[in-house]
Amino acid sequence: MNLSDLESTGFNIHVVNHAEAVLTQDFPGPLEELCNVLQDLRIADVELIRSGGGEAPFTQRLRRSLSSISWPKTQIFIEKIIDGTPKAATTHEIDHVRETENGKIALEIEWNNKDPFFDRDLENFQRLHSEGAISVGVIVTRGRSLQDDLQQIVKSCADRFGVRRFEDLQLLFNLRPTTRQRRSVQDGGRDFVTDWSRMFVQDKFGRATTHWDKLMERVDRGVGNPCPLLLIGLPSSKITRSLQ
Repeated sequence: MNLSDLESTGFNIHVVNHAEAVLTQDFPGPLEELCNVLQDLRIADVELIRSGGGEAPFTQRLRRSLSSISWPKTQIFIEKIIDGTPKAATTHEIDHVRETENGKIALEIEWNNKDPFFDRDLENFQRLHSEGAISVGVIVTRGRSLQDDLQQIVKSCADRFGVRRFEDLQLLFNLRPTTRQRRSVQDGGRDFVTDWSRMFVQDKFGRATTHWDKLMERVDRGVGNPCPLLLIGLPSSKITRSLQ
């Protein structure tokens, strides 16, 4: 499994500053590991809707899969010493780091944060690369097709579960709509599911959250340069229909 295989199945793939050459030359094993984990990932549509607090279940599964193959959460400690005297020290916590004799790959998962988190990640990669602490930075986020298809995915899931009013959302998905949301959508109306799904996606997965186009905006501005970057967008084909 390689990057071309991911791309052929709908993943957005973008490489910056010769990242693919660095990975294939110095990190062929870890690159294959990452591609295999991402290709195996499945996200149940109900997980996009259901409220449970904290990190999404499929993000937890992805993290466990990576950690199990030597991509653990890691703190990178950098200390500067001048004439034998420590002058400054910083600690950088990274979602996942794959360490080999040829260097380190740093990976961040940005499923659904506010989009300035991309600036934080890319600038962090830039600093770590300039210090020689990492060789490549990787970001995994929602791909363009997934972002574009979210409303239809959510609507189809709600239809399949028989949602017709706000009470159904609470019983089935543990969702408690706000006063504003209740005022925006007619409870039990003819177009309830369509109107609610549009509002839900706008509120939860809006344009100001972390997704492919927002990541490309940063990269096009040069944020993160000159660190080699591998950027991966999860496609809508990763979404599966859940019956429970």
